[in-house]
Amino acid sequence: MDAKAWDARYAETELMWSVEPNQFVANECADLPPGRALDLACGEGRNAIWLARQGWDVTASDFSAVALEKARRLAGDLTLEWVVADATTWEPDGPYDLAVLAYLQLPADERRAAVRHAFAALGPGGTFLLVAHDTANLTDGTGGPQDAAVLMTVDDVLDDLADQDLEVVRAERVTRPVTGADGTVRDALDALVRVRRRG
Repeated sequence: MDAKAWDARYAETELMWSVEPNQFVANECADLPPGRALDLACGEGRNAIWLARQGWDVTASDFSAVALEKARRLAGDLTLEWVVADATTWEPDGPYDLAVLAYLQLPADERRAAVRHAFAALGPGGTFLLVAHDTANLTDGTGGPQDAAVLMTVDDVLDDLADQDLEVVRAERVTRPVTGADGTVRDALDALVRVRRRG
């Protein structure tokens, strides 16, 4: 889907996603001292807003101007920098202490570009955090995109950064409980990658 399609999708509903941060973003960032953070493909801004409330100086980008307008409203009096930009082509002005990519589902070559742009924006010691629907979610999980081409594994993401000087802090498939329309709780399967830039 392109930016216009996402604009239309975001315009269809008051709020597409939760106002609460993703549980993995909140958990993995809780032990980091606030600094300068980048949230790429931030959607309606739930993770960016949460980071700002924790004291981070946040730049949040998405290629949907409609999503960013909703994010601005949700942020209220909080100060964040909002940038309309495509995560696959935009090269942010670093250095950042944290770069987050949460549930950006793209074909491999576009994913690789977004991952590498996010990592390149980090300063020495900076943290890159990715959370995405795992490839195994298609057969063993619930919800999420049903197109295998836009799903990924931890190894896919680490391969995207194979030539970079980094320390792997955490890289594993994780489960996320999802309540269906009938009230049944099933586990979605996500890929979580947290690395620290050396140098």
